[in-house]
Amino acid sequence: MGVGHHEAAWRHPRTDPRALDDVTHFQHLARIAERGTFDSVFLADGVQIWGDVRHTAAGRFEPLTLLTALAQVTDHIGLIATASTGFSEPYNLARLFSSLDHISGGRAGWNIVTTAQDRSAQNFNREVNTEHAERYRRADEFLDVVTALWDSWEDDALVVDQATGVFADETKVHEIGHKGQFFSVRGPLNAVRSPQGHPLLVQAGSSEDGRSFAAAWAEAVFTAQQTHAEATAFYGDIKRRVEAFGRPADGLKVLPGIVPVLGGTEAEALALAAELDDLIIPARAVRQLTELIGIDLTGHPLDERLPELPPVSHVNGAKSRFELVRDLAERERLTLRQLLGRLGGGRGHQVVAGTPEQVADHIELWFTTGAADGFNVMAPLLPSGLEDFVDHVVPLLRARELFRTEYTGRTLREHYGLPRPASRYSRVHADSLQA
Repeated sequence: MGVGHHEAAWRHPRTDPRALDDVTHFQHLARIAERGTFDSVFLADGVQIWGDVRHTAAGRFEPLTLLTALAQVTDHIGLIATASTGFSEPYNLARLFSSLDHISGGRAGWNIVTTAQDRSAQNFNREVNTEHAERYRRADEFLDVVTALWDSWEDDALVVDQATGVFADETKVHEIGHKGQFFSVRGPLNAVRSPQGHPLLVQAGSSEDGRSFAAAWAEAVFTAQQTHAEATAFYGDIKRRVEAFGRPADGLKVLPGIVPVLGGTEAEALALAAELDDLIIPARAVRQLTELIGIDLTGHPLDERLPELPPVSHVNGAKSRFELVRDLAERERLTLRQLLGRLGGGRGHQVVAGTPEQVADHIELWFTTGAADGFNVMAPLLPSGLEDFVDHVVPLLRARELFRTEYTGRTLREHYGLPRPASRYSRVHADSLQA
């Protein structure tokens, strides 16, 4: 998130917002995370300007391009990019992620989003976005096409015999011949099978449609949960859905977001959190919240509670985030101003302000009680917040034997403890030979 996940991070003296268009800033962040033996770096992305350019640090690189640059200065850490099924074509996207997987030596991951906002649709020849359920139907077919393309070269298709002039075994390179509701794709992909077979598949939606999609396809889920009870309920539900699809429960990792605001004492951490919240520009935050939940709150009094919100069935945007914000506001009886402060650090992800020991305790509790398989660490300030986490929280997790002390694998799948998928065409080819 550029110079920090707190929406006012760019205004804090511990950040340099001019670094947003400097690739060396992001390379430095990747090296810090790799020093902490993180599984991956994850780039959020969208296809629109968020908020307004007057008050928002809006500079941002296209994620696959940026991750290719990060691959050159790191050796182990995974590289996860966000890309939308709503505004991409399967063939191009399959090729892009295959290329990143090759260039990085098997460290690529795709954070799959369907994109909810009408403003995004207006950058792609549409006035309004498609209906929520249809976006997921398109995504489901999109994944079927992309994974078939990644499989279209069997692992041993390359021959590369200079003497005979045979470069590849054409019987092991397959046209996928897909014709569906949304896509018609002949194939094969014009790239050999990548080191991981498939780049890691990540998903971030928690609506009913999102959970079903994740259970069918995802290998990691980034989720926003405000309470331990909500997190354990989500964890149990998504694992049961995964098993219902005939997949092992540990084939999908649940990774809630955590915004760690660290201080030498709890008072110092709370003071830093207050500093950041004081830098929030209310008018900008209201616009951000409006975009987040799809309900226009412009002009609503800051010191009053939210107006009555429509049922989630009437929302065509990000349904799970709408429900999270609504439930938070109702549970804690927050005014709009208070809600903006609560959301400023993580836009729905849990903010934990405290000492390194307190943050480590939080992580240990959620990890050991069935609320999380790991965490999406969203530092409020960058690079300082990430450096503080690596230098002060990671050693505590290692001492408690909760986290690795060094990398034991090379690929992102190995970091997550996930197998390399076999090509569907290899299985078909083997079956035909046996027959």
